Amino acid sequence: MKEDIKSMSLEELEIFIESIGEKKYRAKQVFSWLYKGIYNFNDMSDLSKELRNKLDQIAYIERLDILKIQESKKDRTRKYLFGLRDGSAIESVFMKYRHGNTVCISSQAGCRMGCDFCASAIGGLTKNLSPSEMVDQVIAIEKDTGEKVNNIVVMGTGEPFDNYDNLCKFIVLIHTQEGMNMSLRNITVSTCGLIPKIKEFGTDFPQVNLAISLHAPNDAIRSKLMPINRKYPMDELLRVCHEHTMVTGRRITFEYALIEGVNDSSENAKELADKLSNILCHVNIIPLNLVSERDYRGGGRRSAQIFCNILTQNGINATIRRELGSDIDAACGQLRLKQKN
Repeated sequence: MKEDIKSMSLEELEIFIESIGEKKYRAKQVFSWLYKGIYNFNDMSDLSKELRNKLDQIAYIERLDILKIQESKKDRTRKYLFGLRDGSAIESVFMKYRHGNTVCISSQAGCRMGCDFCASAIGGLTKNLSPSEMVDQVIAIEKDTGEKVNNIVVMGTGEPFDNYDNLCKFIVLIHTQEGMNMSLRNITVSTCGLIPKIKEFGTDFPQVNLAISLHAPNDAIRSKLMPINRKYPMDELLRVCHEHTMVTGRRITFEYALIEGVNDSSENAKELADKLSNILCHVNIIPLNLVSERDYRGGGRRSAQIFCNILTQNGINATIRRELGSDIDAACGQLRLKQKN
């Protein structure tokens, strides 16, 4: 079986290159080509023909197939449907902000967390993505747009901490100077609340931003929306979040999808503000995107503004997420579902 060379760290690649009788420094050359978006060993022009042929026989360069692209006419947001080698499909999103370009990538094909309002969980988990499959989402989007990616959020399809080892390797790869040289502070990882991994992540990557998909002010609502809350209740989750901020010195973002008649009342906002009062945090209020397979509806911008005002009046830093790609399949998992259908 050929080796997945794009999933190798630089150190692993050096060992691999030496194991086939080549000089160690060749690994940096190969590594650099991979992150320039080269998919064919024959295009690595500073390697000998002998080495290129040898690599072609024993290794492969992961390449995702672009199955579909949707581009917003409103704000140039681009949503990608990528095909994997096993026939699975995943989504990524390219977004333009004043502070630079952000790519939201997937960490799994499908998801087994079962959040009741989420399109990504429909159909369950298909597979964990390899480090190279995560990396190539970024590389492929840079090649397609011709623009540099400045920030990465692991917030697409899947629960990143349910694929923890590959997530960590992806972060190391994307951060390596000889590769994309992405600052750890420009990477954000979102989780629905896998507490043991939150603790581990704070030690492993204290500079990486952490986002928590919270979406409720109490256990009753959160357990209805998010089955993970039955295993890791909200009080325990918030306690660990507070510890995370103390260990890392970095603010946590709480994602809060506003669902009409479920979690969007003034009382919900006041209760949430009370729960978060001792945590260094920011609340990102998200008007829920409509998912045809689900029964929930978003409350709209006016409802979001009222909710946001109550939080800020009670001392919680909060903003409403800018709506990008509202004229395309904006919610995570929607484009993938259409492909299946």
